[in-house]
Amino acid sequence: MSATPTRLYLIRHAEVAVPYQRVFAGRLDIELSEHGHQQARALVPWLTSLAPRAVYASPMLRVRQTLEPWLRNGGPTPVLCPELREVDFGEWTGVGWDEVQARFGQSPWDWLALLEQNAIRAAEPCEAFRSRVAACLERILQEQPGRTVAVVCHGGVIRMALAWLCQWSLAATASLAIDYASVTRVAVHNPRVEIELLNYQPWQPNP
Repeated sequence: MSATPTRLYLIRHAEVAVPYQRVFAGRLDIELSEHGHQQARALVPWLTSLAPRAVYASPMLRVRQTLEPWLRNGGPTPVLCPELREVDFGEWTGVGWDEVQARFGQSPWDWLALLEQNAIRAAEPCEAFRSRVAACLERILQEQPGRTVAVVCHGGVIRMALAWLCQWSLAATASLAIDYASVTRVAVHNPRVEIELLNYQPWQPNP
């Protein structure tokens, strides 16, 4: 690995359509809301000034729609990585945050710990989730040593990326905010990892 750190900009997709807000959408291939499209357009100047050497992205619709305005304005073609798809929430898929306790007797606030314990029925096994995200990150770090890279994906994937990079449990990321259209920057040294920016929202007037 290069002596210069590789800087990963972990970017969450913009806001999703209203029926899927505060819902465990997971693998549902959903669109952005009107506000989400506004966020995506507002991200363009910041992404353009960032000028990453490469962009890796989830192939899911909400991510592709987040990137569309940038692509129309000359942004680089992303490398689509199936490994960056959101985690499969199993029987929680499509269920609202406020419905989980009544339907399954589990607290939605515990979702990260429950995923890690494989305690959500039919959800993607946590080790499989961790392995696929890790494999994608290892590929990026091998292909882009010492460069600035944008990774555009999902809230759960960003949490798993941080967990793997920092050698944390997935549940340890529960106290971190990862909002729609937010940016988290990680500098990957050899072997040190530093979180330099967390949940930055460049589309806000005064982020």
